[in-house]
Amino acid sequence: MPDPDLVLTKLPTHVGGLDFIFEGGIPEGRTTLVAGTAGSAKTVMAAQYLAAGIREAGQSGVFVTFEETPQDITRNVASFGWDVPAWERAGRWRYVDASPSPDQPGVDVAGSFDLGALLARLEHAVRQVGASRVAIDSVSAVFGHLPDPLVLRHELFRIVQALRSMGVTSIITAERADEMGPITRYSLEEFVTDNVILLRNVPEGEKRRRTVEVLKFRGAPHRKGEYPFSIIPGVGIVLIPLSTSGLLGGPSSAQRITSGNTELDAMCGGGFFRDSIVLVSGATGTGKTLLTTEYVRGGARVGERCLLIAFEEGREQLLRNAGGWGVDFEQLEAQGTLRIVCEHPEASSLEDHLIHVRDLMREYRPHRMAVDGLSALERSSTNRGFREFVFGLTSFVKQQGVNGLLTSTTPTLLGGGSVTEAHISSITDSVILLRYVEVGGEMRRGIMVLKMRGSGHDRRIRDFSIDGQGMHIGPPFRSITGILAGNPRHVTDEEILRLDELFGDAAHE
Repeated sequence: MPDPDLVLTKLPTHVGGLDFIFEGGIPEGRTTLVAGTAGSAKTVMAAQYLAAGIREAGQSGVFVTFEETPQDITRNVASFGWDVPAWERAGRWRYVDASPSPDQPGVDVAGSFDLGALLARLEHAVRQVGASRVAIDSVSAVFGHLPDPLVLRHELFRIVQALRSMGVTSIITAERADEMGPITRYSLEEFVTDNVILLRNVPEGEKRRRTVEVLKFRGAPHRKGEYPFSIIPGVGIVLIPLSTSGLLGGPSSAQRITSGNTELDAMCGGGFFRDSIVLVSGATGTGKTLLTTEYVRGGARVGERCLLIAFEEGREQLLRNAGGWGVDFEQLEAQGTLRIVCEHPEASSLEDHLIHVRDLMREYRPHRMAVDGLSALERSSTNRGFREFVFGLTSFVKQQGVNGLLTSTTPTLLGGGSVTEAHISSITDSVILLRYVEVGGEMRRGIMVLKMRGSGHDRRIRDFSIDGQGMHIGPPFRSITGILAGNPRHVTDEEILRLDELFGDAAHE
């Protein structure tokens, strides 16, 4: 067993879920460098670190500013609900103002340089409020006036040692020249500090994507890789919940719930599993929204609340469509068994959409959740971003023990390969395919349960029709093959008989 005195303890930051990737927090009593380009949220993280310490842990903090004035920082962070003036009056927050005066711009240093006076002010502020946390923003501003790298390294080392001797856990921010270049502008800060966190704000398509990565935690474990985050008004930094536990899966229940259609329940072996994720894929007009409507109605009949999120259709159109199938969405809303949320895919980033869905679920606490038009989100995202969104969504839904129904649109009328299916079919528990089938010059519709984890299911492609009462599932297509490939063709009775002899009843299960 290691000596307890040698094991590093961690200080929970309480910053927007970051402690998940920090595996409990940042090493206590040490200095952590937060490096990023302009707009990567360095100052927000530094201020939120102090604000969260005050609100969540009752720990006072000191903010050292080398760039913006304390007045500017106070105004900027007020939009997150952080009342810095009140904390100052209560003796919980102190500024050490080292920002340049408008009348005295910074000058280059030709001779010796000494931060002794500043460190004395910092130590006085720490003792005055009994601070446990210190944030310094940003060392790049003052070090830009130091021409000698040796002097720069010496002064930075001096700051780190002074913070350690004060017994505080500190965050220091530093600038980067570009997102994928050197860790910091002077390539020195990361070697002197104990820990390094990278913030990125990388363009992806027409939008930017923020991520956080732990580069090093000396002597302490942490999660590897980049994790997306967003900045939410009234909250601050929020880590995108790609997984709530870091482990695959969640609670698994053998309880079945109805899809809202009796025949589809039978095809699925008795209905959907309570905490499963179901993907419904099909071309436009094949009945995805109808199946979603029946799913909502099926839950309402047994008193289950359903959250319906639509990314392709507006509220009035959803109400009209449901009414055409005999389902009164407005009445279900009045009863409290349905909540409809319609959002434009391009209105927010995928990270913001995911956080909004999570907050809606926590507020409404549904038993089942449907996302109609999931593939519309691909238009404003990269393949990686979209897959992370789906993984984060499905992980959170499963952890809540909620059943989820997702619909996606295939790129061709007759089905075939779908980018959406390739991204998310492996993540979902069940896959239902809706396809057009040409029969004798007439366009028919077919439905198939492609996958149902943990359950037997009907593997035949069955004919179905749509009328004012909803979906009616009929017999299987016996004389047509190639439906899933998007190239249907008729087969002879002799070929059907030969298949029956080869596979027996398994051909019809």
